[in-house]
Amino acid sequence: MKKLIVASTSTVHGSGYLEYILPRLKDHFKDVTELLFIPFARPGGISYDGYTQKAKEAFQKIGISVKGIHEFDSAKEAVKQAEGIFTGGGNTFELVNQLYKNEIVEVLKEVLEAGTPYLGTSAGSNICGVTMMNTNDMPIVYPPSFDTLGMIPFNINAHYLDPDPSSTHMGETRETRIKEYHVFNETAVLGLREGSWLEVSGESTVLKGELTARLFKPSAEPVELESNTEVSI
Repeated sequence: MKKLIVASTSTVHGSGYLEYILPRLKDHFKDVTELLFIPFARPGGISYDGYTQKAKEAFQKIGISVKGIHEFDSAKEAVKQAEGIFTGGGNTFELVNQLYKNEIVEVLKEVLEAGTPYLGTSAGSNICGVTMMNTNDMPIVYPPSFDTLGMIPFNINAHYLDPDPSSTHMGETRETRIKEYHVFNETAVLGLREGSWLEVSGESTVLKGELTARLFKPSAEPVELESNTEVSI
């Protein structure tokens, strides 16, 4: 049975890395002693070792050790044997590119469907959707496919921002871009605001955190979903 936390971000304003969600993660990974970290998104070009160290320092606070997937001889075997998995944020194009390059997309699907507990933040959450097509990231590399893990039956727009009425910026809003997407695509999109996350248990997906999320479907007005409600498509 699937057991996922799909978070908009790793860090909210005024707190440290994963700090806002650590109490929930302690329970989510309660049977995990060593967590497999996937650092492929490498925000700001950080090294895999540097990014893994950041994850180690956060999870030390709740008594869980962390090892990066790049430290194993076989990425596939690392995923198969993992007690729990965390995929960090950064650039979704490069993350997906490396998942395909290391041939672990299918094995990730298998272990997550079988119940290996998972945490995704930002790019690591984008890959939980049907495709990565609603990422905010620059296409710095070209992955073999935009198809991702399909753990939830919709796509994620992480770090979702509402229009600022006081801004003089005349460019597209997130809502505009998602509407452009729906001219050509049918998959629903959830705009997940900072500090919000989804808890996936089996086929149930529930919004958590203090804020609402904005659900977009083709040819329909967007809907605000309250926290602690089921996300149904």
